[in-house]
Amino acid sequence: MTTVLLIRHGRTAANTTGILAGRSSGVGLDEVGLKQATEVAGRVGSIPLRAIVTSPLRRCRQTAQALQAARGDACAIMVDKALVECGYGEWTGRSLRDLSKDKLWRSVQQQPSAVRFPGGESMTEMSSRAVGAVRGWDRRLTVDYGEDAVWAAVSHGDVIKAILADALGMHLDSFQRLMVDPGSVSIVRYTSVRPYVVTVNSVGGDLSDLFRLRRKKPRGRRTKEEHDAPVGGGLGGEEAVD
Repeated sequence: MTTVLLIRHGRTAANTTGILAGRSSGVGLDEVGLKQATEVAGRVGSIPLRAIVTSPLRRCRQTAQALQAARGDACAIMVDKALVECGYGEWTGRSLRDLSKDKLWRSVQQQPSAVRFPGGESMTEMSSRAVGAVRGWDRRLTVDYGEDAVWAAVSHGDVIKAILADALGMHLDSFQRLMVDPGSVSIVRYTSVRPYVVTVNSVGGDLSDLFRLRRKKPRGRRTKEEHDAPVGGGLGGEEAVD
């Protein structure tokens, strides 16, 4: 099925001051964040995206707009509330330094599957809606454009980490082992067999080599081997042609 570029928004002032912005309104990219958005747009500009789907929060919409502006095609931006930041409830707007003293902090770090933020969302609810959204878009775009379709989802650190954990077959309690920096790109390719994680937390370099055109086959004639993992590692992004 399709390949998704999971793009975290660029840096914000809340990131630099150690404030948990959560779903606070009006939190936009700072000067560095705007540069990061422009840079990531350049990195994916030559990749033929079928859709750009974004969290409704301003920092993500700004990043998505940078992606769109760098393209020469008519790739549309669509907003999906299911990609919004985790609902941190009463933690929203507080400093991470203060929150680290809260007794819930240890559970967030070690057993996030047991965490519900006071007055907010549980981390399992966040994971479920985010994974459901990505897999839903995957099915939709596969039907519309075929199994080689590529699209971008612009979202938030914990949300992207939850999607990656699902793709890796990791329990949510292990997702804090993953790093997802502002302006980073992580890539997951979904198939009928399993998801394949192509890269995680990529923050530099051209990504177009990961999408070198493969020899096309008519729809409905994919072989089982194309969706299986290559024994021994395979050829990577380059595929042999008869």
